[in-house]
Amino acid sequence: MKSTNRLDVVKDVMQSIGRAVTESNDRPSDPRNREVVYPAHDPQNSNLATPINSSKLVKTYLSSLSAYREGLTPLRRGLEVGVLLGYILLGPFAKLNPLRDTANANLIGLLSTFGMIIIATGSIVLYAASNPPKPIKTISTPPPPEELKSPAGWNQYAIGFLFGGAAGAVIAFALINVLPRFL
Repeated sequence: MKSTNRLDVVKDVMQSIGRAVTESNDRPSDPRNREVVYPAHDPQNSNLATPINSSKLVKTYLSSLSAYREGLTPLRRGLEVGVLLGYILLGPFAKLNPLRDTANANLIGLLSTFGMIIIATGSIVLYAASNPPKPIKTISTPPPPEELKSPAGWNQYAIGFLFGGAAGAVIAFALINVLPRFL
């Protein structure tokens, strides 16, 4: 008889807790119904200001990158990033490919760089088509540009990236093939 009473008590307590939770859904004063806002310097949120990421030198450097520099169109941003990536990628592709000891090693590196730039451009276009989330400002980065908050801006960025990457690879290819003749 006593075990039945205990089960009834537990059942009544659980039902009252369930009713309290259901009723709290309609109360705006209940903290569970408020929007979650993370403080800027919360280490649990991994958004922490350190002497490195919050220094004036780092903020100035990040503000000068083409991703955050003010006054640039998405096409120009993509062009700058593409030129740099095409220029940098040619060296490893030319000097570390399987045909690196042949006369055509630099040409193979150029073609490999073109392939990588095309794959990266396709990835940017797919990202633009996925309705990406709007970029957010963090402690160390400046406000993101307005143009990269829409798929059209990302598509313009991809076009600039493709042409810039190809141009950077061609410039590096020309330097690799011309400079040894003068040295």
